[in-house]
Amino acid sequence: MIARVVLPRLGDTVDEVVIIEWLVTAGQHVEIGMPLIRVETDKVEVDVESQHAGIVRELFVVEGDEIKTGSALCDIDTVQ
Repeated sequence: MIARVVLPRLGDTVDEVVIIEWLVTAGQHVEIGMPLIRVETDKVEVDVESQHAGIVRELFVVEGDEIKTGSALCDIDTVQ
């Protein structure tokens, strides 16, 4: 099953972030809690962790992109 990973709400006043770097690549196996991507809010850098275990299938954003809360980050083919 494919799980779509979206940018979670990172704070009461954070609606947009800038992608700093991907910490995983397409085809890589990830576990729950593993950092996927590092983003920058207006105040801090934050790692967004995986809520799923499986294989990263596709990355939807690139470093330097500015995205909103709820935007798709990647798809993970979950382990059954």
